[in-house]
Amino acid sequence: MRVLVQEVLSASVTIDGVVHSSIGRGFLLFVGFKEGDDEATLAKMADKVSKLRIFPDENGKTNRSIHDVGGEILSVSQFTLYASAKEGNRPSFVAAMRPERSQPLFAIWNSLLSERIRSVKTGVFGADMKVALVNDGPFTILLDSEELFS
Repeated sequence: MRVLVQEVLSASVTIDGVVHSSIGRGFLLFVGFKEGDDEATLAKMADKVSKLRIFPDENGKTNRSIHDVGGEILSVSQFTLYASAKEGNRPSFVAAMRPERSQPLFAIWNSLLSERIRSVKTGVFGADMKVALVNDGPFTILLDSEELFS
């Protein structure tokens, strides 16, 4: 599982010209799954995201979590996090989990996040989404379950 975490001042998802979800200060999460990901992996990643301390404290040090700042989350499915451009110039997505298997995991992921964070909003799995964001910094971190939990 990979989660690209972006600290944002605001973010939104628009579908067919209509804003579906929007947040203020918090995290925009792009979430991708690979074969072998399971609910235990999702729970560990949800814990990591909820405890991640990347917001600045009164001294400007990254010491505060999303809880500390009353932040929100916008979670967006993103199979392209498993793109590989190793061979040629056209990315391959064979490492990404198939949609029929990853869609239920995305629902579980968002449920697990909601147990840990007060405000979790989502995009729509498989939809043609237009994602807008105002980065804060920018501060962007890629969390990879293989790196974190192997």
